[in-house]
Amino acid sequence: MELLMTIILLLVCLVISNIISHYVPLIPTALTQIAIGVGIALLFKEFHLEIETEWFLLLFVAPLLYNDGRYFPRDELWKMRAPIFGNAIILVLLTTICGGYFIHWIIPDIPIAAAFALAAILSPTDPVAVNGIAKRIHLPENVLNLVRGESLINDASGLVAFNYAVAAVVTGYFSLKEAIFDFTYMFVAGAFLGLVLSLLMTWIRYSLRKKGISDVTLHSLLQLLTPFLIYIIAEEWFHASGVIAVVVGGIVYSLLREKAEPLQAEEQVLTENIWTTVSFILNGTVFLLLGLIIPPSIRSTVENPNIHNTLAVGYVLAIGIAILTIRFVWSYLFSHYEYRFKRDKEMAKPTVKMTLMVSLTGVRGAVTMAGVLSIPLLIERGDAFPERSLILFLAAGVILFTLIAATLFLPLLSKGETPEGESANHLDINIAKSKLLLAAMKKVRTEMNEENEAAAYQLMDELRESFKQTNVEMSSKEKENNEFVQKLVKVRLMALKAEKKYMEEAMESGEMDEELFEFFARAFEMREESLSRNDRSRFGILVRNELRDWKRSSARRRKAGKGKARIAQRLAGKEILLKASNAALAKLEEKAREHEVGDVVYNTVIFDYKRVIDKLKGPEQFNAAVEAQKEELRIIVMDVERSEIRRMYENGEISKEQVKDLRRMINYIESATLYEHAE
Repeated sequence: MELLMTIILLLVCLVISNIISHYVPLIPTALTQIAIGVGIALLFKEFHLEIETEWFLLLFVAPLLYNDGRYFPRDELWKMRAPIFGNAIILVLLTTICGGYFIHWIIPDIPIAAAFALAAILSPTDPVAVNGIAKRIHLPENVLNLVRGESLINDASGLVAFNYAVAAVVTGYFSLKEAIFDFTYMFVAGAFLGLVLSLLMTWIRYSLRKKGISDVTLHSLLQLLTPFLIYIIAEEWFHASGVIAVVVGGIVYSLLREKAEPLQAEEQVLTENIWTTVSFILNGTVFLLLGLIIPPSIRSTVENPNIHNTLAVGYVLAIGIAILTIRFVWSYLFSHYEYRFKRDKEMAKPTVKMTLMVSLTGVRGAVTMAGVLSIPLLIERGDAFPERSLILFLAAGVILFTLIAATLFLPLLSKGETPEGESANHLDINIAKSKLLLAAMKKVRTEMNEENEAAAYQLMDELRESFKQTNVEMSSKEKENNEFVQKLVKVRLMALKAEKKYMEEAMESGEMDEELFEFFARAFEMREESLSRNDRSRFGILVRNELRDWKRSSARRRKAGKGKARIAQRLAGKEILLKASNAALAKLEEKAREHEVGDVVYNTVIFDYKRVIDKLKGPEQFNAAVEAQKEELRIIVMDVERSEIRRMYENGEISKEQVKDLRRMINYIESATLYEHAE
């Protein structure tokens, strides 16, 4: 039960962290998740979580790397093979050696072998946090491909180097010849096993289909099991690198998938959706666990009277800067070497700015923490592992340092960068979505008749909600530059003014009492300010109005009448609101006649008011015929949206990548529309 509650708690924290990141996009989700984990560990000091490196690598690293291998662009992997393998192997060795000597130099109490172990486990990079930062800034594609490519391999090379350094500390014995032989065997055998086992799993699925066993859920489950089986067989049976095996397995799968996709489209869609959910959960849980284990890992160092806390933090900063400096120097020299001798016409001249980006994307993460936690408490002689608690503190500190450094400096370095494949003249994706929705609304209007009026209204409701959501996702600058949004706000304010005018006339004629008028006046004020200002202002408006209402509520509760009086007041308010909405609708229809008949802005707002009026008159009842009509209209609308995408692309308004995103969005809606549950 305790394990189950822990899992549920982690999932709840995962949801909370992503909600926080939505409202605070400047902070990467990974950093938010680490902070939540640290908070839980500090709040519940009795909470204890033991993480074994073996199961951590199997449960988290194996499926995540396999999934990365499945999606990594093959052409880019081959094109960037030199820098990827250079960073994944040579840079790992340089970091281990140079970083190890530096750590031993500034902290003589850490033996040279233990210093090598710490430097080795600090060499693997974690692209997950960088991906989170890349979602809100424009990092060059080659920088992202480099960090993603090297992370597929440097986990294995870093762990192998770390294990040999730890073994040297524990046993006091080290053989360079044996280390090189084992290192080569683990890599070559791991790659070979990944190839063979991935082909074997593909053959098993193919054989099952030939025998008529073609259930897509079963085949998706087999695909999910593949990385775990590959890792276990490679590590436990052949003592090869399970990490390399799952990476190669993922790449092999991506090659075979290209030929099989048209034949197993349903299976591919289901599998991709499952993998999206699995990777989302695993990536988030990794950083939550990282936060949970940081406080207990550093507690003994913080409580140690022989190590001043300021000095310990100074060690973290010095080691973090040294690790990033080694990466910077290697990246700068290697990029200049490639530029001078490779003579690739497409290759841009290396710059300090680009090298700084490559250096800062080398964020350390889960593998580093999992590895350092596997350091034994005792060495072979029975003595305590030298400075184990300090090493744990330094590893955790460097992880946070690299993540914070990337969060602070990458956005500054990426200013002015335009995403590859996109032009400055291309529309923002949210503006492109709003154009699709406008075309859809216009089509619904033209298709509407007496028979399908109810279905058309309902579909317009859905399109309006989608438009509202797209509008929320736009930045303030995008909204200012969006002519339709500005016109829509203007028309809504005009309609609101008509409602207010009717309310004032009703108050003067005695149709409503003062208390009801005050209520509507506050509601109108809030709606008006909400339309006129940005999202941050709206939040302030909401808080201010809530505080004002709370102050007035106590007196009103004391004066409030009994149940029947309150019900009568609500009915009167509903009737007044219905008449006010009709007044606004009449004003809109009058103004619409002065414009084009098909003016989308006026038609959109008119539709909104008609829906409000219908809802005030009485609740809707479910009608199967209306649902069928709505489905037919939605299919017509999707054809119009696809035509609009083609038009925008041909006019140069959107890029190829944006075309894919928009088509994918429509395909999802179409799949949901046509989906029928089968037992």
